Amino acid sequence: MKTQHLFFLTLALTTVFATSSQAEGDSGGAPNTLTTAEKADGWKLLWDGKTSAGWRSAKADEFPKAGWTIHDSVLTVDAGWTNGEAEAQSGGDIITRKRYANFELVADFKCSYGCNSGIKIFVEPDISPIDKVTGKPTGKGSAIGMEFQILDDAHHPDAKRGRDGDRTLGSLYDLIPAPKDKKVLPVGEWNHARILSQGKHVEFWLNGEKTVAFERGSPEFRDAEAKSKFKDIPGFGEWAEGHILLQEHGSEASFRNVKIRELPVN
Repeated sequence: MKTQHLFFLTLALTTVFATSSQAEGDSGGAPNTLTTAEKADGWKLLWDGKTSAGWRSAKADEFPKAGWTIHDSVLTVDAGWTNGEAEAQSGGDIITRKRYANFELVADFKCSYGCNSGIKIFVEPDISPIDKVTGKPTGKGSAIGMEFQILDDAHHPDAKRGRDGDRTLGSLYDLIPAPKDKKVLPVGEWNHARILSQGKHVEFWLNGEKTVAFERGSPEFRDAEAKSKFKDIPGFGEWAEGHILLQEHGSEASFRNVKIRELPVN
């Protein structure tokens, strides 16, 4: 009987560690593939690792002809010429062709020195972007959505802008800051992002640790929005669904293992 109990305890611990490993992006397999367990859980590749299928420019129906490269199972946005300051000036942002509402999204990302990029959800590409200086709608810049900020905090000036660090890595950009003691791997190494959206509830995770949690449309969310650059965007963050976006911000950033599973409504 003791042997049987030990067997089931070992099996349970193995399951827990396997789940934790997946959450932190260590699938143990080839990049941009799904394990049997992931397929059974409803996961799909949001990027296939080889082509631009399923993605398009945020400003056109085609994938950008420049600014993005696919090489060795990695999707990379080029540095451009703006030193991480200007948005959507080279190839521009890319968005999913499909719109999503309730989902779990994971992605590995790698920063270059001083990089600035992001993963946006509930994106509405037809709404005018925001001028970085005036905070008003403008004709230039990234498509509007709620952004999981990707940033080299140590070397990009955005880390010191905004309020209380709400433009640092893992933050809900310009609204809610990530913890200062978050787990960050060095520039040049793969970090892991996880975004959970179900109903009004949203969570951001970085390398297996939660950095942000909020309720879309809650008084706390609206208060943060009123203090942000998005205050003049009607209904910001409260749309029923939207595209998922990978941002081009004038600096090099890379992505792989971009996966999603759609979830039932709460």
